Amino acid sequence: MDQSVGISIVRLAADFDRWDDLLALIRRAFAYMDSVIDPPSSAHRLTPENLRHKARQETAFLAMENGRIVGCVFALERTNDFYVGKLAVEPGIQGRGIGGRLMLAVEDFARRRGKHAIELQTRIELTANHATFARLGFGETERTAHEGYDRPTSITMRKVLP
Repeated sequence: MDQSVGISIVRLAADFDRWDDLLALIRRAFAYMDSVIDPPSSAHRLTPENLRHKARQETAFLAMENGRIVGCVFALERTNDFYVGKLAVEPGIQGRGIGGRLMLAVEDFARRRGKHAIELQTRIELTANHATFARLGFGETERTAHEGYDRPTSITMRKVLP
């Protein structure tokens, strides 16, 4: 049974003006990483202004429940694929399939744009995320290090779209 009934997935509208709400959601969803990942999440550097700029450069989808933003994802179109970032779901309702539905929205959009793959990065320490993305059809393609680190800090994962 779909536990995300009552949640709609919508493309971010051009007249969207709830940047503070969106930023608060991302920060809540990423907060658990604070004591887990090094270097710290880029979510700490987000502001309403640079989120607005990000939305002008990328395509964003929102998960909405009764007018409340409960999830989001951003997708940057590249030459051969889309890069997916800032996938966030309200912590209290994670596990209901909302993140999967947001990723399906990106996949459908990528196909309509003629792309055959989507790619993302997840931190080395977030093993549950690795497993989740693997279940969604992603495979690891490389490990990279943030500037100043002599060890891998991120895993790049890619999904070829059928």
